[in-house]
Amino acid sequence: MSDPRVVELLMTLRRQGIDDTRVLGAIEKTPRDVFVDKPFETSAYDNSALPIACGQTISQPYVVAFATQALELDAKHRVLELGTGSGYQAAVLSPLCRMVYTVERHKPLLGEAEVRFKKLGLRNIVTRHGDGLKGWPESAPFDGILLSAAVLEVPQILIDQLKPNGILIAPVGAQTSSGSGVSQSLTKIVKSEAGVKQQSLLPVLFVPMIEGLPQDARKPDGERQ
Repeated sequence: MSDPRVVELLMTLRRQGIDDTRVLGAIEKTPRDVFVDKPFETSAYDNSALPIACGQTISQPYVVAFATQALELDAKHRVLELGTGSGYQAAVLSPLCRMVYTVERHKPLLGEAEVRFKKLGLRNIVTRHGDGLKGWPESAPFDGILLSAAVLEVPQILIDQLKPNGILIAPVGAQTSSGSGVSQSLTKIVKSEAGVKQQSLLPVLFVPMIEGLPQDARKPDGERQ
């Protein structure tokens, strides 16, 4: 029998315009309670963002579903996620594409996410400890790139790592000084032979993507699976 919390969440997402059945299926089969810290387990299936370690957040399910749907994925695609966080977004991407490459600058977060991926048997996710703003050039080009933290503008180095007709989804804009205002937009970038087309999709509020690694972190140590 389906968890009533999951059923309610799926109904909410449908009402909010998420109509890709593959995306809804991925949300349904990804146990969100596995990706939240214990104090927040009772709120795991609420349609809201929740705090996680290292000052980061696990995004609202609607935003995860919306961004995933906007990537227009198929089973042959290779996707790069920048900002692994809890691992929830990568886990939702996993059944929708061939490979997920995910980069996280906080080693503790990455380690916890890797444990979750292993527990859930998600074998098509490859991880890296590194600076997300540099992407993953050795494995480029990608069919899709998804930023799970906000940038003031999308770096050209990331657009360069897209395949022709590839799609990049990113929250773009500054967080207001009070932390309560919304001045970011979830933005879709499509790369074609004619150039780059950019479209604002949805007002959002993400934590900022920070360049480099935390001071207590060592240099990137390659990929792990």
